[in-house]
Amino acid sequence: MGARPAPPALGYPVHLIMAQLVGQRLSIFPLAGALLFPRSQLPLHIFEPRYRALVSDALARDRRIAMIQPRGPGEPPPLFDVGCIGHIREIERLDDGRFNLVLDGISRFRVLRELEVSTPFRQVEADLSGFADAEAPDPLPSIVRAEIEREARRFADSRGVAVDWTAVSRLDDETLVNAIAAIAPFDAAAKQALLESATLADRADLLAQFLGFFRRGDDEPATLQ
Repeated sequence: MGARPAPPALGYPVHLIMAQLVGQRLSIFPLAGALLFPRSQLPLHIFEPRYRALVSDALARDRRIAMIQPRGPGEPPPLFDVGCIGHIREIERLDDGRFNLVLDGISRFRVLRELEVSTPFRQVEADLSGFADAEAPDPLPSIVRAEIEREARRFADSRGVAVDWTAVSRLDDETLVNAIAAIAPFDAAAKQALLESATLADRADLLAQFLGFFRRGDDEPATLQ
């Protein structure tokens, strides 16, 4: 992508973000299907003027962008209650004003209220206190890890997707679960449930269920309500 690296995402951002758990002011980027988890990464191509303004503002401040899914249509669309704060790790500014960037996930947050602002992008007051995201989770039991890999294979085979399973087997548990949750073609409600799972073990259990549910629904559209 030709992006220049930013300072490491863990350390300064975590200290900055976790210093105030309740009442944080966050600039949000509502984007359906785009999941960011703590310690994961999310590449973005920014082209809308309001979100180009958001990125410019973030670069001038603390490099934070809060990702959240819209709950449905509308202008502005209603939001789900929980999102994830990202820290701009890499960025490339294109000649026409667009950006390519990579976010490092720092911490989930819960929206307390939306703020009245004059900026073209939306801002919220948020609470981080309900999430234990500062530390890496415990490893999954081997039986749970095996189930995730088994269901992922079945899902990929049902979609005709080629996967390097040797490389997959080398991923740590958190990276594996979060990567599948982020890229799997689930609906917004399913992805939101994965994001809001309290622990990695809870997310892994739910992910295995969703992989089976959406695989079996391939012949007919499957939607989690």
